[in-house]
Amino acid sequence: MTQFVAHRGGAARWPENSLTAFRGAVEAGARLLECDVHLTRDGEIAVIHDPTLDRTTTGTGAVEHQTAAELRQVRLRTRDGHVSDDSVPTLTDVLAVAAPAGVTLLVEIKTPGAAVEYVRRDAEFRAVPGRRYPGLEQKVIEALGKAGAVALVMAFNPDVLAEIRRLAPDRPTALLVDRGHVVSAGATGVDAVAWAHAAGATFLGLHYSVCDAAVMAAARRAGVLIAVFTVNDETEMTRLLGIGVDAIITDRPELIPPGAQT
Repeated sequence: MTQFVAHRGGAARWPENSLTAFRGAVEAGARLLECDVHLTRDGEIAVIHDPTLDRTTTGTGAVEHQTAAELRQVRLRTRDGHVSDDSVPTLTDVLAVAAPAGVTLLVEIKTPGAAVEYVRRDAEFRAVPGRRYPGLEQKVIEALGKAGAVALVMAFNPDVLAEIRRLAPDRPTALLVDRGHVVSAGATGVDAVAWAHAAGATFLGLHYSVCDAAVMAAARRAGVLIAVFTVNDETEMTRLLGIGVDAIITDRPELIPPGAQT
């Protein structure tokens, strides 16, 4: 059965990666939540998508240059620019919502800049990972363990997943691959399945536009599960359900069929 994930808590409905979004998604019946994490200057785990504050908050500058206390002073914006009452939460804040509710949390570990580039050499592809936050993987694993949360760790950077496997070999993981990674490397969605398998990932998180029946067949052969992001169109959702994807990540929790995740 296909599972459904509330992306950034439900970014089309509430300020993305806000406690309001995570609480609202849980109240609406979502059983899987996705969030993004960066490292602050004082070593806290901030839940925010971008490496900078500019797009989603009233603040400016790089997240890695802020303290957790400073992040609590800025306010999150909705997609239409409205300033909300929410500040940038920490992973501990989000876990305090997710863990007691018994929902599964998908934690995407971000990087300060470009996460990865795939380069083609003859018939082979090589991943060229970008810079990582020092020690962020360890902090995430410790926070998940302390909260007793059911969680999967995701990343575009395969080195992040390698570190997660070293620290917590039993923790399920997902390698994320965007459409741009596939196109710029002259690759296909089927190639991305091989990248996820080589990274030792449980899931391949793939942009929905690159996922088709051939990808699903390759994934089944490789023993890799397929999650597609970010699906906000009902027609695309129907297509992806038809080819049997394992999970659909959406900004629109209202599109999640009742009982679909139970």
